[in-house]
Amino acid sequence: MSEAGWSLQKAIYSTLIADATLKTLIGDPPRVYDLAPDRAAFPHVVFGDARETKLPGVDGLVEHDMRIIAHSRYEGRREVKDIVTAILSALDDAPIAVPGYALISLRATFSDIIHRRDADAYQGVIRFRAVTEKA
Repeated sequence: MSEAGWSLQKAIYSTLIADATLKTLIGDPPRVYDLAPDRAAFPHVVFGDARETKLPGVDGLVEHDMRIIAHSRYEGRREVKDIVTAILSALDDAPIAVPGYALISLRATFSDIIHRRDADAYQGVIRFRAVTEKA
């Protein structure tokens, strides 16, 4: 991951842990992790896979494809859907400050709710596309 990608992740993390709605859903302090600890309390949110692509034509322009995953053991989809909605409200097209970079755009491209039978849990996967430019 480039410095732009790490700066973007830290800015997104700061935005999520400051969000009042998300705090009511996943705890205060909010359980938002880069890597969830063993036996992490549910529900929680984790940064998932990320990919970066340098865009041609402008030096320092980078496209980021990232996933944020909500984990829930609530009986049914309600809790994970509420968490996904809160994340989308906090991040989709938000004017987030990314130190050292200009955030050109931050948009959700899709979200999925998945039932994991083996863990008797639900996951909400949100995929975001962002574009940053070196400031």
